[in-house]
Amino acid sequence: MTQHAQITRVAGRRPGVDAEPAPPTNHDRRPRVRPGVVLVALFVAAFLIDTLPPYLGLDPAKSRIVLRPDFAGHYTLLILHIAAGTIALSTLCLQLWPWLRRTHPKVHRTVGRIYVFGGALPSALLALAIMPLTHGWSANMGITFHAVLWFAVTAIGFWHAKHHRYALHRRFMLYSVALALGILWGRATVNLYLLLPVKFDVGYVFEMARWGGWFINLLVVQWWLERTDKRNGVQHTLPAEDQDAIDERAVPVGDR
Repeated sequence: MTQHAQITRVAGRRPGVDAEPAPPTNHDRRPRVRPGVVLVALFVAAFLIDTLPPYLGLDPAKSRIVLRPDFAGHYTLLILHIAAGTIALSTLCLQLWPWLRRTHPKVHRTVGRIYVFGGALPSALLALAIMPLTHGWSANMGITFHAVLWFAVTAIGFWHAKHHRYALHRRFMLYSVALALGILWGRATVNLYLLLPVKFDVGYVFEMARWGGWFINLLVVQWWLERTDKRNGVQHTLPAEDQDAIDERAVPVGDR
């Protein structure tokens, strides 16, 4: 759902609304495949290969999560969460692909809706539903914050796309991708701990897995956004004349 579009002023367009991204030209020599996107896809594939096998047979006895014996629906919620998360991780790789976004915008939009409504939003909600069944929200604050933020930034990013604010859409959907990929770091942290010759309190490992991955990802994305915005000269404040127009209520309420 990301869009590489700078904020452009167009006559007759409301303040804060971006111009449509420019269509590709026949002389566009940018590479079809970016190493960073390939690396993300490889990490996602490795994570899914490691995570999914115990759940493919739908056997609760193979669950890596301790299930509540007094609630039969716990495993069903877990499977739905994993399925939605798999959709989110699979589709975000396509959404990060600049060539697809640039040359096939309709495919990009369709895959983006699948990411939002078939992956990110239901996966985040199901994570919140599962939390009370696994030691409660207070014992899983990192995962709870993770799920709430993921739902919020994804919904905000989609809302900006619907209102043609592509620069903000790009920003919030990159936040969403950062949060979606946070689970990869969490799993890697636990696997790394299992390989260490010296063991320590596993509680610290789980807390690091719950907080570290998505928090670090957000910091990296924020750094990257600020770096690319400065390079591209993107302006995050309204021009003075647009702000004056708003202050003078020049824009009808119904058109804002």
